[in-house]
Amino acid sequence: MPRILDILLSSAALLVLSPVMIACAIAVRLSSPGPVLFRQARLGLGGKPFQFLKFRSMYVNAPDLRNADGSAVCGSGDPRVTPVGRFLRETSLDELPQLINVLLGNMALVGPRPDQVDQIRFYTETEKRKLEVKPGITGLAQISGRNEINWEQRKALDVEYVARRGFVFDVLLLLRTIPYVLTRKGIHDSAAGGVPAK
Repeated sequence: MPRILDILLSSAALLVLSPVMIACAIAVRLSSPGPVLFRQARLGLGGKPFQFLKFRSMYVNAPDLRNADGSAVCGSGDPRVTPVGRFLRETSLDELPQLINVLLGNMALVGPRPDQVDQIRFYTETEKRKLEVKPGITGLAQISGRNEINWEQRKALDVEYVARRGFVFDVLLLLRTIPYVLTRKGIHDSAAGGVPAK
């Protein structure tokens, strides 16, 4: 999708959703001690790290738990997640600050979801193709099962997106994202447990 459309659409979304974002910020602030925004280094275009933004959904100093394949744990009963954070995750409201990332130019509306910087060690050479484009708020993997499919499948879909990307395809993915968000499909994975990342 052209950069100018990313700017226009994300600016419009920020304007329209600003009351919702203010309400989310207040809820996060009142729910538990800690910052309103969660900031983390993620892999951007060309593998260059950038500061990824979300509304904080976990308690401060929660351990970084990973599944056996290196993917992040995001189960429905995760005790690291605050009650408000659980609601924000289930409604995808925690992702709204990424509209700022889009305006800053380190993300796009549509593209592969950005992984944590250290997760690149799990990529195959083929999977590194996902770094050829900017990461996105939504993408092919997000409308194909989201966290209900395993990380290997999500990475494969990210590579498929890189091969198929284009204006019409991006618009279709944006439109198909709406029912996924409204029905809260694919929010949690089915993996149990997890181990702290090293």
